[in-house]
Amino acid sequence: MKAFLKFSYGFIIVLVLTGCIGENYDFSPPTVTLSSKSNMKSVELVEANINWRGEGNNPIDKETKNILTLAHQQQPIYFFAGEKVDMLFEHADFKTEQFSVSLWQNDKKLDLEVTDLSFYLPKEKGDYAIEAILQTDRGDAQYVGNVVIK
Repeated sequence: MKAFLKFSYGFIIVLVLTGCIGENYDFSPPTVTLSSKSNMKSVELVEANINWRGEGNNPIDKETKNILTLAHQQQPIYFFAGEKVDMLFEHADFKTEQFSVSLWQNDKKLDLEVTDLSFYLPKEKGDYAIEAILQTDRGDAQYVGNVVIK
């Protein structure tokens, strides 16, 4: 009976250690999506500028000269004026230090208040470029999209 208990304890320890060693972490910048009650599906924003430390601290860099042009080239995302929008990250293998969201319309920037990765759109209808900036312990990432508020 003692041998069976020792074998069982040993087997459980091996299973626990195997689970810890077998974990796979993703150190790339996260995918950022917008979600709201009016949109039946989440819509991804596109990466614009990236300065990130990937796996093994290998740098991941991407530079976009004109983020507003890139944003307006994306498929439009439709929302209602004043609507609450949630930001979702695909993974979070990093510590968020700061997160900001801005809307651009005709070179005018409107900073939105972000609370718990959510924000409210303005009441003014129109076509906007959305910019989300994520600052973390692994680096910075900027995302853009094409938003239409109706």
